[in-house]
Amino acid sequence: MLELIIILVYLCGMITIGVWSKRNANKVDDFFVAGRKGSTPLITTSLLATIIGASATVGMAGLGFTRGLTGAWWILVGTVGLIVLGLLFAKKVRSYGLYTLPQLVDKMYGRNVSLATSILIVIAWVGIVAGQIMATGQIMSSLGIGSTTLWMVICTAVFILYTVLGGQYSVIRTDFAQIIIIFIGIFVGLGFLFHRIGGFEALITNLPADRFAFPVSSQFNTIQLISMLLLVGSTYAIGPDMFSRLFCAKDGSTARRSALWAAVLLIPIAFGIVLIGMGAAVLAPQISPEQSFPTVIGEVFPTWLSGIVLAALLSAVMSSAVTCLLSASTIANVDIIYRLKPSLNRNRLLSSSRWGVIILGLAALALALALKGIINTLMFAYTVYTAGVILPIAAGFYKERLKVTPNAALAAIIGGGTTAVISKIFTVKYLDLGALGVSILLLVIVSVIENRLKNRKTITNVKS
Repeated sequence: MLELIIILVYLCGMITIGVWSKRNANKVDDFFVAGRKGSTPLITTSLLATIIGASATVGMAGLGFTRGLTGAWWILVGTVGLIVLGLLFAKKVRSYGLYTLPQLVDKMYGRNVSLATSILIVIAWVGIVAGQIMATGQIMSSLGIGSTTLWMVICTAVFILYTVLGGQYSVIRTDFAQIIIIFIGIFVGLGFLFHRIGGFEALITNLPADRFAFPVSSQFNTIQLISMLLLVGSTYAIGPDMFSRLFCAKDGSTARRSALWAAVLLIPIAFGIVLIGMGAAVLAPQISPEQSFPTVIGEVFPTWLSGIVLAALLSAVMSSAVTCLLSASTIANVDIIYRLKPSLNRNRLLSSSRWGVIILGLAALALALALKGIINTLMFAYTVYTAGVILPIAAGFYKERLKVTPNAALAAIIGGGTTAVISKIFTVKYLDLGALGVSILLLVIVSVIENRLKNRKTITNVKS
């Protein structure tokens, strides 16, 4: 019962922050980008809270349970992506002073490419929110009170409510509090787990040697690592949720520092969570992998700590869900609805965005209730997004030098995204990587053809 009280206090605290933030989120800039006043600590913790969601807690502990240390790559690829973001793109992204990633695409390639990007992101990010919702149900079901479905509905209602109230202004501040809870939960919890099973030596004694192999193992080969670096890691370098954080920074230097600090801090978090999963394999080898973190909480921790760690897990999942939900809603309204109906004034746009949070949140809940498997759900969303969007945007930063054309970018988005969907629906081996190949081929071939036609037309005009 004490765990439930702690969780309820936490949920009420998040709603309270949302209510308090509403006073400061009545303007479009405040709701979408927190007034562009974010400091390095605020942006860094918000990036971390966004990343450490369902896949980085429940899902990644499950990878540690089954694969061992190589399971840490799920987050470590984020470290690689954030380093690329910090060194190459962060200052440029913040300098545009925009609200969304598709607005950046509009500046690069024009309206049609931006619209295609917007639609693809909204679809993919609803899938990512669904994965987070699934995790809330698994975490809360460990209390033994209420069903998984009931907790999914309750948690979804809470994060929709405080997002609707305070927007980005609220999210940035709840993220700061949540990441502190997450750190405490992971590392204090790991200490209790090691005390219970007999320390790191117990892992060595009871688990196969292959679980300690790194960076690859018999269960996670080089091709899988490359695939994860490209399909998941690249979303940290060029992703709407990452960019939404950088748009909130007070300047380009803050954006860059925040990305690099977040990259460094992800490393101990990754190994901490994986070690919890490995400890669960020693403690309760008969459980399902994605139940490893909740099981450790129920079996090892004292009652008061169970409530804190459950709150930490829940805060990780909910902060990630909220960021993705707000990103999807902002893109749906700013880059789709506002484009189709430019007569909307700023107050109407703000109201429409709040309704967008509710509608997309409920759509994600429905999807979560229909699907199974957190990692598989998230991989589907990441693959579709990466194969369609990443390469055209990365090339867009150097568009003039590479001579990339808008039609080439559009072809790459449609071709890569469609191939990725086919690869996941029909489970075609390595076609997810092939989707990236399709995207880059279309980007290059269409650009070369259009540039040659343009040059030929120019020569013809000069001669005439």
